Amino acid sequence: MNQLPITGHTGLLCLLGSPVAHSISPAMHNESFAYYGLDYVYLAFDVSPEKFDVAVDGLTVMNARGWNCTMPHKRLMYERADRLSEEAKLIGAVNTVVQEDGVLTGYNTDGRGYMAAVADAGYDVIGKKMTLLGSGGAASSIVAQAALDGVCAIDLIARHGASWDAIHEVVDRVNAGTSCRVSMYELRDEAQMRKSIRESAILVNASSVGMSPREEGCLIPDKSFLHPELIVSDVIYNPRKTRLLEMAEQLGCPAFNGMYMLLYQGAYAFELWTGKKMPVGLIKEKYFQN
Repeated sequence: MNQLPITGHTGLLCLLGSPVAHSISPAMHNESFAYYGLDYVYLAFDVSPEKFDVAVDGLTVMNARGWNCTMPHKRLMYERADRLSEEAKLIGAVNTVVQEDGVLTGYNTDGRGYMAAVADAGYDVIGKKMTLLGSGGAASSIVAQAALDGVCAIDLIARHGASWDAIHEVVDRVNAGTSCRVSMYELRDEAQMRKSIRESAILVNASSVGMSPREEGCLIPDKSFLHPELIVSDVIYNPRKTRLLEMAEQLGCPAFNGMYMLLYQGAYAFELWTGKKMPVGLIKEKYFQN
């Protein structure tokens, strides 16, 4: 990477979250700036929720071009944005901000990143049914974008826990605002889980169950819930092969992990800020090799 020297004209882009030290976003974006010779720098800032508003005020005053928000700030940024994209309104969360003359426009590129990863893996799920596991931010993003893109039906299966009411609001907005029909079921209803998966073209684990260091976790009880034609995907990328993906492999299901969702959500943010396509081939080669 031959990054341009930082000068008094260099534009600032960044990531706000906590924690952020593990993030690959600075490498992805700075490599892409260098590729085009763009005079920007992307940094990661660990910001607590208590200091979030102060950080946003500072970035606005300093005329930062934009920023990403990761956990736990996506809903906070949704509340702060002056304008919201269609998908951000449905999701109720923002992961990408573009600033123009002090006006903050909020987007959510997570769901677009997931749908691009599906296409990158060679699958077409438009007009078909999806079963989605989880009720957090990733699930909200995917259900909204999949509906906007034309997935015809989604069965969302989750624990009736702290995030149930929040994603129920997302589901209500999606059902009211798109032609996709989204239904919610509790995780403990295994008969419904079997039925939903049997009727679906794709199964998505959008929860953190199975993520390192608790790699033994899986929301699917066993591989008998799957069928060989089912596309199986996981938003988790550490480990690269979760227990769910191992089950899929044993049954011969087509399957992929969350690495390229991470890549493409960043690529969409890059394009919003710069008007240019991220060089995804280069970024894949340097940072996403399995």
